[in-house]
Amino acid sequence: MTDLADFIALSLLPLNWGHDIAERLRAGTRPGQVFESLLRERWPGDPSRRADIASRTAQAIDRAARGGLAAVTWGDAGYPPALAAIADPPPVLWTGGRAAALIDRPCVAIVGSRAATPYGLEVAGQLAFDLASQGVTIVSGLARGADSSAHRGALRASGTTVGVLGSGVDVIYPREHLSLANAIVERGAIVSELPPGMRPDPGFFPRRNRIISGLSRAVVVIEANEKSGSLITARCAAEQGRDVLAVPGNVLTGRNRGAHALLRDGAKIVESADDILEELGLFVHGCAGSRGRAGTTDPILACLPAGEPCDLDTISERCGLNSARLLPRLFELELQGLVGRAGGGRFVRFDRSC
Repeated sequence: MTDLADFIALSLLPLNWGHDIAERLRAGTRPGQVFESLLRERWPGDPSRRADIASRTAQAIDRAARGGLAAVTWGDAGYPPALAAIADPPPVLWTGGRAAALIDRPCVAIVGSRAATPYGLEVAGQLAFDLASQGVTIVSGLARGADSSAHRGALRASGTTVGVLGSGVDVIYPREHLSLANAIVERGAIVSELPPGMRPDPGFFPRRNRIISGLSRAVVVIEANEKSGSLITARCAAEQGRDVLAVPGNVLTGRNRGAHALLRDGAKIVESADDILEELGLFVHGCAGSRGRAGTTDPILACLPAGEPCDLDTISERCGLNSARLLPRLFELELQGLVGRAGGGRFVRFDRSC
C-alpha cells in the first residue's frame, strides 16, 4: 500500500488504539509498519482483518475521489500542527472544501447546547461574526443549536468556518444542515476522521470533540448544562493545553450550570469577542519583527535554525516551554510571517524581516 492507503488503514483500526498509533508514528515508524505491527500484536492469526481493512481502504479512496473529497494525512504539510500535537491525532482528516482553512488562520471553537435558547443562539452567532470579521476561523460541530448559529455567524461576516463531523464528510448530520454544510464548504471546510460513507453513531461524537478543540487555540462554551457534550470539548481543550472560556447565562433555568462550573474552575468569562481576542493576544497590530520589546531576540526563534523543520518536542526541549505555552507563541510568530508549518506537525523559521 502507498503511504496514503497505510494512513487510511490506520484510521480504520479501533479508535481507542489512537494513542499507541500516535506514539509509533512520532517515533518515526512508517505507517505501514505501524499497521502491520499492531495487527500482529492485537489480532494475531486473523488474516481476515487485514483483507477487510484493505477492502474498506480502497472503498474510502474511491468514494472520496467520486465525491471530490481530500485526505490530509498526519505526515502532510497541510496537516494542522496544533492537532498533530494532541495525544491521539487522527491519522487522516477527510475534508470537503478548502483544506487550507484548517491552517491558514488562527482558529477558535464555539460550542454549546443543541437546545439553545434565543439568547444562546444570538450570543453564539454574534461572537462568531465578530471573531470572523477579525480574521479568526470559527470551528464547531455542525450540530443543532449553538454550533449551527456559530457557523452561520461566521458566514454572515464572509469569514471562514470549519465544521467537524461525527460521520463521514459526505454524510451530513443532521440532514437539515445540508445547505449549511454546502455554504461552509464554499468558504471553509467540513472535516472528519471517519471515512466517507460512515453513518453517524453516538459513540463518534465524544471522539470528534477532541478534534474540535485540537484544531483551535481556544474553546468558548455557551449554555452548557451539567451533562452537555460541550463540557467534553472543554475537558479535551484543557487536556490539550488550550484556553477554555465560557459565556455566563441565566442562573434560573439550569441550562448554564456546566458553563458556570467552568467559570468557577478558572475559565475566562466572555462578554464580547474582545475578551477572546485579548486572551489570545490577537490585538497586536503592525509588522512585528523577530526581536522583542527590549530589542532581544525572541527565544523561540533563537531555538529554530532558519530552514530547519523542528517538531514541538524539539522546540520545547530547546526553549524550556511546554507545549501548552509553546503553541500559542508559535501561532503568533506564524501570523507575523516569521514561522511556517512543515509536514508531520513541524515548524520552520523563515529568515526574513518586515
